Amino acid sequence: MTSYDKGSLAVSRQSGYLEGQLLLAMPGMSDARFDRSVIYLCSHSEEGAMGLVLNEYLTALTFSELLDQLDIETEGTVQDVPIFAGGPVETGRGFVLHTNDFIQDSTLVVSETIALTATVDILKAMAEGTGPRQHILALGYAGWSPGQLEQEIQSNGWLTCPADEELVFCTAPDDMWPRAMAMMGVDISMLSSLSGHA
Repeated sequence: MTSYDKGSLAVSRQSGYLEGQLLLAMPGMSDARFDRSVIYLCSHSEEGAMGLVLNEYLTALTFSELLDQLDIETEGTVQDVPIFAGGPVETGRGFVLHTNDFIQDSTLVVSETIALTATVDILKAMAEGTGPRQHILALGYAGWSPGQLEQEIQSNGWLTCPADEELVFCTAPDDMWPRAMAMMGVDISMLSSLSGHA
């Protein structure tokens, strides 16, 4: 997370940027990797944007295997934590999106209730049951160069909506996209029938 300056994020909140919001892939999304994706935007500024896909499980790796790979030793029984495919960029890099009851020096506070941490310490705490109250562990992230996300939104690739903590942390991945669309008052069947038509 060193490439994202915390100071610039505080300014960007006043400038119409979208960190702390959700991106919902529209049915006409041209990039198949993001079909029906729900992405939490962790940062968004004039330098670009970074977010985590919240509704795609990573099935090739378990939490215990990840801890072993990182040589993280824990005491007692390790709590199982699902791992998500956070996006196509740096897929070997881990991020934890979580409630802000767990804050370290390196934690990026994104909103009043949600933060992002990318350290080994939070993984150990999660394994031992002392981590944040709610969390999503993701490998990889979605990234956009300056102006790219704005262009994709203008081209109807994404719909933006407020990030509801219950939706982010307590909704099953398969239900997240339709539920978020319904919260926005969007009829998915109408969207599907209109996609691809001018």
